Amino acid sequence: MSKVIERIADNAAYFQEHAQEAEDLGKLPDGTVAKIRETGLDRMLQPQQYGGLETSPVEFFEAVMELAQNSASAGWVGGLMSIHAFELGGADPKAQEEIWGENPEAWISSPYAPFGRAKPVEGGYLFSGRWPFSSGTDHCQWAFLGGMVTDANGEMSGPPDIRHFLVKRGQYEIVEGTWDTVGLRGTGSKDVTVKDAFIPAHRVIEQNLVLTGDFARTNRPDNAMYSLPFGTMFGGVIAATTIGITQGALKASVEYTRNRVSFSGARVAGDPHQLNLLGEAWADIEASRVHFLADITKYHEQVMAGRPMDISQRITARRNQVRASRRSVDAVDRLFMHAGGGSLHRDQPQQRFWRDAHAAMNHICNVAPPVYTGFGADLFGEPIAPGVFH
Repeated sequence: MSKVIERIADNAAYFQEHAQEAEDLGKLPDGTVAKIRETGLDRMLQPQQYGGLETSPVEFFEAVMELAQNSASAGWVGGLMSIHAFELGGADPKAQEEIWGENPEAWISSPYAPFGRAKPVEGGYLFSGRWPFSSGTDHCQWAFLGGMVTDANGEMSGPPDIRHFLVKRGQYEIVEGTWDTVGLRGTGSKDVTVKDAFIPAHRVIEQNLVLTGDFARTNRPDNAMYSLPFGTMFGGVIAATTIGITQGALKASVEYTRNRVSFSGARVAGDPHQLNLLGEAWADIEASRVHFLADITKYHEQVMAGRPMDISQRITARRNQVRASRRSVDAVDRLFMHAGGGSLHRDQPQQRFWRDAHAAMNHICNVAPPVYTGFGADLFGEPIAPGVFH
């Protein structure tokens, strides 16, 4: 077990106790952010050059699951901040030095949806747009924001040229009152806006080069880990967090059931039907965890041996990720459906985990049909449709 996972486990009670506070605030409390930093989770994928740990992605995803099972929102935000560090670790060295050279503890939010428009100007781009779902944004100093490059007149022409733009705090505004949801409330995933911000060229990344891993192979040839395809890693952190949330739901269900008594006065923990449901759910969630981590282990070893993932492997990895998420949440649904009316009370962690798990399933990376269709198309030698994240 890595030191980071040990620290998260040692602070499990703290994260559990402050999960409801995050939900009530609509963002992570400062104390929870400080605890995440203390564990070192946010440093796991950061280059050692800037004080990071540069650990394996397998250890990182295990740590995300460990945190998410204690606090879904903390796991969600902590995982995403770390994945953004992974992308920056393979970016232009000038961008790394500008951000981490000034502040090695800087957190970067997102989202990557290409809602921005970037007009080319000398030395870079003028960038504008509005984005929803900027998780953890209150605690960040930078943001990766998705956008499309326009022509010199600001008009769209030709096929979409999608890029990731690194925008500094002060160049974007957080729109308050834009995060009021039924799940993952503590992530503080508010809207952000940008108006005519100048983004120098070294802070702009072509999405296609990130998805293939080619960008990192050029900028950080000393560690092939950074050349893992971004679809595998970003989709992976969403899947890992979702699985972790369902592990938390499973534990909460066990604790709730332990002392529950049915209307007939019998202990529910002795009900064969309840025990059957619990065994089935436990097996499905564990299967999802093992399946997911086995994939990451295999592909990490492959790229470290100098063999990049091809497109078929990328879509297969995403197929397995979306299935692992679905399998886990379906298991939680079966448990919650038979948990009785008492489980609906807001002071019961089980219902919060259930809501958070379903909120996680609404993330684009957990939407399965396009991924399954893309896998099938690739299987039969057909091109994967544009827009399928892999």
